[in-house]
Amino acid sequence: MSELDEIRVFVNLVEAQSSTKAADKMGLAISAISRRMKELETRLGVQLVQRTTRSMTVTEEGNRFYLSCKRILEDLQEAQNQVSDSAGELTGNIKIAAPLSFGVGHLSPAITEFMQLHPKVTIEIDMSDQRVDILAGGFDLAIRIGQLQDSTLMARKLADISSLVCCSERFLRQHGPFNEPKDLNAIPALVYANLKHAHKWECVDKNGKIERVKVSPKMRSNNGSIMRDSAIASLGMVCLPTFIIHDDIKNGRLTPVLRDYQWSNIGLYAVYPQTRFLSARVRSFIDFLAERFGGTPYWEIDS
Repeated sequence: MSELDEIRVFVNLVEAQSSTKAADKMGLAISAISRRMKELETRLGVQLVQRTTRSMTVTEEGNRFYLSCKRILEDLQEAQNQVSDSAGELTGNIKIAAPLSFGVGHLSPAITEFMQLHPKVTIEIDMSDQRVDILAGGFDLAIRIGQLQDSTLMARKLADISSLVCCSERFLRQHGPFNEPKDLNAIPALVYANLKHAHKWECVDKNGKIERVKVSPKMRSNNGSIMRDSAIASLGMVCLPTFIIHDDIKNGRLTPVLRDYQWSNIGLYAVYPQTRFLSARVRSFIDFLAERFGGTPYWEIDS
């Protein structure tokens, strides 16, 4: 059996969590699965799985090897798809990680449209405001918002993201007016918990001068949609990206204040491993998002 065949046996064994199931899937005898795994571990000089009569556990080394082997098999399948698909029709799966609020509000309809354009593409998406490890999770790409940290990942900027400070009309009547940033000092606020200094807001005036205010957190949350809903309920002032609040501003549920100041300078990015073979479907999906969200994003027009 070739090294590639050994890899296939190992990947199927890990995913099936059973020699019997892996053997059935591959059309091999159970003894053949066990023999190939023993040969693979002997050749590598490490134990990949721990076996008992009732269970099987993947070792730490085995898990790392599995993730690498999985990518090798996916790249091989993608290469075969590109060669055999003379019509150029996109096929295969795209595994995506995305922040929750943006994912539900804006990425979801974009994915729907992309899948309608390319019916042979399947999507697997994980929406969470916790930053995932793209490589460890086997993701093809992640959608990220903010300032990118230095890493070995590749990134393509899809759009600029701006934020506004806003509140309900009732909150404005109770605590306003707000004519300059210092008026926000000690104001009850709804803050983003994932930021190191969530209670300290920074802005830039028209002359480029940086100003900082220290609000009084009424709520800390790692999700912008919850903060928006609480602001609509007059529980506090909020500083949120316009892609979350543009409809609420348009419909009068929230009122922006201090609009002469810039409250953020972040971007929307598609991030992917530089060592990963960028398949035609992933590249096309990133191009699709860049066209959909590029220039002045639709959520900025009426904000």
